[in-house]
Amino acid sequence: MTDTQSDAPAYQVLARKYRPETFADLVGQEAMVRTLKNAFEADRIAQAFVMTGIRGVGKTTTARIIAKGMNCIGPDGQGGPTVEPCGECEHCVAIAEGRHVDVMEMDAASRTGVGDIREIIESVHYRAASARYKIYIIDEVHMLSTSAFNALLKTLEEPPAHVKFIFATTEIRKVPVTVLSRCQRFDLRRIEPEDMLAMLRRIADAEKAEIADDALALITRAAEGSARDAQSLLDQAISHGAGETTADQVRAMLGLADRGRVLDLFDMILKGDAAGALTELGAQYADGADPMAVLRDLAEVSHWVSVIKITPEAVEDPTVSPDERTRGQQMAQALPMRVLARMWQMLLTSIEEVGRAPNAMMAAEMAVIRLTHVADLPSPEELVRKLKDSPVPPAGPSGPGGGGGMPAGGGAPMGAPAMSTQSMPSGPGGGATALAVAADAETSLARYARFEDVVELIRTNRDVKLLVEVEGGVRLAAYQPGRIEFTPSDSAPQDLAARLAQRLHGWTGVRWGVTLVNGCEAPTITETRDGEKLALEEEAKAHPLVQAVIASFPKARITEIRSAEDMVQEAAQEGLAEVEDEWDPFEED
Repeated sequence: MTDTQSDAPAYQVLARKYRPETFADLVGQEAMVRTLKNAFEADRIAQAFVMTGIRGVGKTTTARIIAKGMNCIGPDGQGGPTVEPCGECEHCVAIAEGRHVDVMEMDAASRTGVGDIREIIESVHYRAASARYKIYIIDEVHMLSTSAFNALLKTLEEPPAHVKFIFATTEIRKVPVTVLSRCQRFDLRRIEPEDMLAMLRRIADAEKAEIADDALALITRAAEGSARDAQSLLDQAISHGAGETTADQVRAMLGLADRGRVLDLFDMILKGDAAGALTELGAQYADGADPMAVLRDLAEVSHWVSVIKITPEAVEDPTVSPDERTRGQQMAQALPMRVLARMWQMLLTSIEEVGRAPNAMMAAEMAVIRLTHVADLPSPEELVRKLKDSPVPPAGPSGPGGGGGMPAGGGAPMGAPAMSTQSMPSGPGGGATALAVAADAETSLARYARFEDVVELIRTNRDVKLLVEVEGGVRLAAYQPGRIEFTPSDSAPQDLAARLAQRLHGWTGVRWGVTLVNGCEAPTITETRDGEKLALEEEAKAHPLVQAVIASFPKARITEIRSAEDMVQEAAQEGLAEVEDEWDPFEED
């Protein structure tokens, strides 16, 4: 090895070489810097700080800058705590190099136990060896055990005047509230794309690296707000380009597909062009694109276009080229939100499937095929309109009201009442107990001219168990007010007659005769209702529009039948409830 080679400085990665040394160097954290500057200038330096944010946003770097500011003595050795550490005094240099004896850094990810914290607790009582403050920087503090946090609490609440704590974490919710309440908290934000692009361009120029603006935009998008990730990717991109780095080289390095080609693939899928979409996917794969990355890019496009549709100003993204912005605006204007939402949901499912599949490309191809077949499905409104216009003859005779077409609201066929509607008319019973006790027997029993009125009385008194047993267990043989004769069904409990008579006596104040007889084959209320439900389903199936739906979608099933009258009645009841709930300014207190 020659002398020249031995004297050459060791290579430093960009993330370390351009690590901020002062508050002024921090990118995108103006609010935190302003608060810290005010605290230093007013001599209101907290006893403990906690920095939280995503990885690579500058938490540990900020901790070191705070440590330098607290211990800086200036070039002349006479300075005090400052927001602008000189970077030249012995303390600034030692802290920057990570070798200061009074600034101790601990990684809680590897030292999580109470024993590690006990070492800190025992050492805080000794004054700093040379610096103004003894500072403990604990990275990933959320990894400490519960016992370690508990051991730290007392010292954290009343530390000696010469001790400061600085914590850093990516999982602030895992830090106990008892610890957070003793710290001054700073939330470091993701770095905005504009700030990130400016930082990357500044570093590239300093390194005399030729790299295209659209290549920096790709790196910025991939970094997702992390300065360290962006600098590491830039380092890799400069090496990958070996001269002038282009967007295509960065795209190949990241395993990404060309954004324009992703938009082309998105267009093909939405047009239902399965063959063209598979060809484009194969071409991107042959050019080095990762199938998983392609699906993620498609999901990102669906999200981006959806956001543009809601907030048009979102199209002004500095990491997106002008051509892509134009296409994004056009898609946002042309695509309904439900189509974009459906694409998003299906792509999320597809990404999970590709991650589990033994062959990622095969799984991606199947996902694209599925997307192209679903993408051109009509909306519910378009489907109803299309089916109404298609001449589909009924399979059999329709029941009463079966051929009456769609109701005005686009609901179930006319003449088909809702399944949930009771088949029995509602009687005038309810709230009868107090009145019945005061009236004579004949007047009381006049309220229950029909057996349906008795059932309504049970429902009004909210005896759900008895109601279910009566509806499913009574085959009514004879009825007159005050007397019931029935044959019990197989599901009826043995004491049904006695309990029914007892309840009716209590509710009406009149003794009822409830007698069991043999031989009655009349259907129970439940059997009647189920029969009506089946009849309604058969009637609905005979409707031409329902037949058209089933013909188009063989696996479709009828889940609920409601008539226009039912929907109008429900809407009226909901509206009445809202009116009743409104405040009346003339109502007396």
